Amino acid sequence: MIWLVFALGAVCTIEGLVMALAPRRIEEVLAFLARLPVETRRGMGLATLALGVALIWLARLAGL
Repeated sequence: MIWLVFALGAVCTIEGLVMALAPRRIEEVLAFLARLPVETRRGMGLATLALGVALIWLARLAGL
């Protein structure tokens, strides 16, 4: 449970930092994503999901 809280805290910290430092860039990225076809966004989401699972797996192998 503590790792879940840590992970959520890390995500919130990174998201907040990006929003605080580059709010206009976030708007540009969101507009770019809105122009992409749904299939492309779905593929990007699945690739990101696979990367996240791989990173968690590697962290578990490293003993974290």
